[in-house]
Amino acid sequence: MAKYFMIIIFAIAGLISALASIFNWDWFFTAQNAQYAVKRFGRQKSRLIYGLLGLALMMMAAYFYLNTPA
Repeated sequence: MAKYFMIIIFAIAGLISALASIFNWDWFFTAQNAQYAVKRFGRQKSRLIYGLLGLALMMMAAYFYLNTPA
């Protein structure tokens, strides 16, 4: 059960990050946690970084799902 909980957390976090990057969600990039990246790299590069991060998280979820014994 804990296996699936962690996989779902990774998948949801990755999906939200990727969708925020694609759709340029203002609420995501004005949140306090994202402000460091936006101030340091600018909005467009931050979108790229968060898009890649989202993709990586979704790939990790798929990897853990396929390679972790029940």
